Amino acid sequence: MSKQVTLQEAVSVISDGALLAFGGNALHRSPIAFVKELIRQGRKNLSVIKTAGALDVDLLAAAKSLESVYGGYIGFEMLGLAQNYRKGVQNQEIIAHEHACASVIAGLRASIYGVSFQPINGFQGSELPELTGQVKYVDCPFTGKKTAVIPAIRPDYTVIHVHIADEQGNAYIDGAVFEDLIMVRAAEKVIVTAEKIISSDSWAVRPQVPGFLVESVVLAEHGAAPGSCEPFYSVDKEAVVNYLKDPESYVAEVKEDEAYV
Repeated sequence: MSKQVTLQEAVSVISDGALLAFGGNALHRSPIAFVKELIRQGRKNLSVIKTAGALDVDLLAAAKSLESVYGGYIGFEMLGLAQNYRKGVQNQEIIAHEHACASVIAGLRASIYGVSFQPINGFQGSELPELTGQVKYVDCPFTGKKTAVIPAIRPDYTVIHVHIADEQGNAYIDGAVFEDLIMVRAAEKVIVTAEKIISSDSWAVRPQVPGFLVESVVLAEHGAAPGSCEPFYSVDKEAVVNYLKDPESYVAEVKEDEAYV
């Protein structure tokens, strides 16, 4: 049975206040087409899980669609800061559940394992636990030592952008998978957007995402633009810089655009 739907149909199931995990990393293979459609459909009070976010998170902040973020890094790498996200946090319009990238992954893994928290090492000497409340300490039952733990993070939906998928939701990522596969396993439901949709009987490689985990799949060519989806296309630096110069105009164009790119 085909799970392929339009982008508009895929986004229509997302409710205001949903907790969404976005695949990709910074400006690379993030589900930007999906984010733009969230804005066009007027979603509000969204929470986002992202180890390293960029345009996906900042664009939602610019559109006033964002309530909170569980993230390790939000920025545009060599191109600049995520100013709309920063301003939202400073103005107390957005809650920053600040993490290290590894602690976001630990929270997702706890969800996968069906436990309430996940132990993690590496916070010795850091003020992050006290500043954010996302890290607690327990006495290890084996060593007696204080051990940092991260609460489980379970997305309502994980949304990933991939290179190839079929109509049943099986999906393949060419290159670095980042945290996408962990996010897929941790979520209640999964939506896949893809550069290409192929028939289920024409796979020449083994998909990393099994279709039975996927609720819907969308054909979204250039769905990560202006970020990259190598080897199909690279980061459009000029477009990203233009966004950073005038995010309000960019958001207005997104809302007026009938397409998903």
